[in-house]
Amino acid sequence: MINIKEDVKLNVLNHSCAHLLAHAIKHLHPNAKFWVGPVIENGFYYDIDLGDEVIREEDFPLIEKEMKKISKSNKLIKRIELSKNEALDIFKDDPYKIDLINGFSDNEVITAYRQDDFIDLCRGPHVEFTKMMKYFKLLKVSGAYYKGDSKNKVLQRIYGVCFENEADLSEYLNYLEEMKERDHRKLGKELDIFMISDLVGKGLPLWLPNGATIRRLLQRYITDKEVSLGYQHVVTPSLGSVNLYKTSGHWAHYKDDMFPMMKLDDEEYVLRPMNCPHHMLIYKNSLHSYRELPIKIAEIANDFRYEASGAVCGIERARAFTQNDSHIFCMPSQIKSEFKNVIDLILDVYKDFGFKNYSFRLSLRDKNDTEKYFGNDELWERSENELREVLKDFGVDFYEAEGEAAFYGPKLDVQVKSALGHDVTLSTIQLDYQLPERFELTYIDDKGDKVRPVVIHRAILGSLDRFVAFLLEETKGLLPVWLAPVQVNIIPVNNEYHLEYCVSLRNKLQKLGIRVELDIREEKLGYRMRESQTKKVPYTLVIGDKEVESNSVNYRLHGNKETKIINTDDFCSLIIEQINNKSL
Repeated sequence: MINIKEDVKLNVLNHSCAHLLAHAIKHLHPNAKFWVGPVIENGFYYDIDLGDEVIREEDFPLIEKEMKKISKSNKLIKRIELSKNEALDIFKDDPYKIDLINGFSDNEVITAYRQDDFIDLCRGPHVEFTKMMKYFKLLKVSGAYYKGDSKNKVLQRIYGVCFENEADLSEYLNYLEEMKERDHRKLGKELDIFMISDLVGKGLPLWLPNGATIRRLLQRYITDKEVSLGYQHVVTPSLGSVNLYKTSGHWAHYKDDMFPMMKLDDEEYVLRPMNCPHHMLIYKNSLHSYRELPIKIAEIANDFRYEASGAVCGIERARAFTQNDSHIFCMPSQIKSEFKNVIDLILDVYKDFGFKNYSFRLSLRDKNDTEKYFGNDELWERSENELREVLKDFGVDFYEAEGEAAFYGPKLDVQVKSALGHDVTLSTIQLDYQLPERFELTYIDDKGDKVRPVVIHRAILGSLDRFVAFLLEETKGLLPVWLAPVQVNIIPVNNEYHLEYCVSLRNKLQKLGIRVELDIREEKLGYRMRESQTKKVPYTLVIGDKEVESNSVNYRLHGNKETKIINTDDFCSLIIEQINNKSL
């Protein structure tokens, strides 16, 4: 979908429409005070102080009516240049504008835009006339701290969007509705996958039985693949001493993203934000020969990062999450082959999940801000060029993103295009010369000398939490049969006559490893069937007289209107085949 902020015409149009919104608010609420109204990726917003008055979404029609009235008046939008003193005089009754103005130097020219009886500070540019803003829609309202500081007053943030024509606006609103339907937070609640409790804490999801089932299956899936490829799985603690992270460099470069330090028995500890320091020490625990390399240490690990409150989003971005993490300790001569092996594994996984629209991003160091990174220029140039050569040798199309590297080395991110058009980083591979140096890791080479290994950090599913969020939004909650928390729902037409057969059928399916539920509620058949569809159960079986007499099932595949009657054994074979083949 189009990025409004990056589209020049739409950027100007939406910024102008933010002023149109403020103009209408000023007419309806004369005492309103205004902070800022920027353009964002999906439209615009304006932060407003209305004192004790509260705007709700049900007030939007009235506000939009006033906006349309102003638009139809077709007033000229004039750019005005002001001195600091002139600006202070014009906006003397608005403390938020005064705050903005005081940020300018005394000799600086300040610009404002006037349309009829409304004037607002702005660098511009704007459209020429108010009538050019005809096709707009207010979307939502929320609270926002003044200047983003929780110590400040909460302002009302009203979001909206504006397009050049009605067709584009309609298309975009349909897209937003689709986004709502695919929102993993909505689906997670409806399908009983996870919950968030304020009592537990923001960004700390509680995984419900259905969600725990999905996680267990994903963990089993990726662990089996890794073990078959020579990965050695380990278990390490979810915290570590501050000294560990000082040694790794995370304390100096990543401290702000960690949970606060805790003191226990005169030692300082933190919840771990990542697993690489622990894995470095596991490698260091033994002597290694070049004949053993590569050594692949993997873990399904719980990690913790102190994400900003505004950045937390369901399980897509949480403060507690689980990583499918691994570190490959290898010789420099093995970098190319190991990178290829990891890429092959990623593509194999994506094939299983039906991901076809993805791209490779080579994330590099910001050469203008080298203090954010470990190591010297020579090592960075070397590692970045090595990754370029690897990708070129593979014939993989990629693009470069300066400033997106990890602090210890460049990385290859796999950007998967979601059903909503977003680029999501699902997998990552990182090349690291720095941590082996800091932890003094060695192996004995073919000449008998102790030398440094190179470490490849990689995550295939990345954060399991984010991966589940992505899957929910991709599938609208209709997960493939092998991954669905409930694969079969059995509904007896009449408990008195059909329950015994249904119980026997359930037991048979369970013995085959199929996840099945039996709905024996005293509700109408139609209601139970509709609810089974709502819960996105792949197969709904309705059992009546005919099915009992013929030892068969009447099944309906989710999303299909038609039902089919087949022998019970044939149904078992059908679903087992789909599970084993990981059919999409």
